[in-house]
Amino acid sequence: MKIECTVEKLLSAVSKAEKITGKNLTLPVLSCLLLEAKGNTLKIIATNLDLGVEIIVPANITEEGTVAVPGNVLNSLISNNFKKGNIKLEEKGDNLVVLTENNSTVINLQANADFPTIPKLNNGEFFLIDAKKLNKGLRSVWYSSSTSNIKPELSSILIYSSAKDITFVATDSFRLAEMKIDTASDKQFEQILIPFKNVAEILKIFDNIEGNIKVYLTKNQIAFEYENIYLTSRIIDGVFPDYQQLIPKEFKTDVTVLKEDLINSLKISNIFSDQFNKLTFKINPSKKIFEIVAKNNSVGETLNKIEGVLNGDEIEISFNQKYIIDCFQSIDSDSLVLNFNGSNKPLVIKGVPDSRFTYLVMPMNS
Repeated sequence: MKIECTVEKLLSAVSKAEKITGKNLTLPVLSCLLLEAKGNTLKIIATNLDLGVEIIVPANITEEGTVAVPGNVLNSLISNNFKKGNIKLEEKGDNLVVLTENNSTVINLQANADFPTIPKLNNGEFFLIDAKKLNKGLRSVWYSSSTSNIKPELSSILIYSSAKDITFVATDSFRLAEMKIDTASDKQFEQILIPFKNVAEILKIFDNIEGNIKVYLTKNQIAFEYENIYLTSRIIDGVFPDYQQLIPKEFKTDVTVLKEDLINSLKISNIFSDQFNKLTFKINPSKKIFEIVAKNNSVGETLNKIEGVLNGDEIEISFNQKYIIDCFQSIDSDSLVLNFNGSNKPLVIKGVPDSRFTYLVMPMNS
């Protein structure tokens, strides 16, 4: 293999693909990037068996070929030393020679015969979704997934279609996030579960891009294709909880406040929260009182009053404040509404007037 391309395009591809490489003692080639030079393009491939990515870079190919090079080594070399101009890659025996105007580096190659094949889904039916909307849907809920692998369905993001919406859902059993995204596609598909750790990488790969992404689905895989990037992920074989029955339709108390006021109050409460991040909402609509209390025996305590529109019954209820703070990243509205059904029932948070996002939080024991 012997090729030449721009540093900028190679670095963009290598830095993305390197994030997908895996660590596997029985299959060490997973830590490598597979470089395939053919025609007038260089294809950069990475996989950890759960995720796979192929990124195409335009290149001047003098000699076609395929090599497996350690991903972290190549990425570190390019990102730390080369910023612009052209770069040459040449296979010489068991080595890859990397040449720029002011540098010559030799990297040991690995045998590539055992490098896994990336599943090819991009020759079948697909639907389109705007890249920013896909990013918004995933980013709005993924933090609510469980980080434990004991229940794979809870360490996943649920995605399903209805009418012209695609719904994204995640829960760790203590809180639940749901985001509805409108699409221009009529494509209908059943519920699918994408592993939480895969979603984190999908967000990195498709961050800051514009335009439509093609989405391909099979029983066991989902694939995303955008211009020169093709990414595929394993789908979890499991059943997501019937979460819709958990979201109340009616409430006994509701409080509408400015999001910024609530954020500022929680920042103060965070200073005084205990080891369980406990805070308490004290709400009395008849007296127009909404107070947030936090107490730590070794630090002190604080009480913050917030102005808002209060309706319904008086209530005192406690939550893990981290769970409350997390959801603000998903609410674009300046105002939000807190809906309550008693001191032992979950809190439901929505944006006002944009109600596409729904967030449910279980209370802490008093």
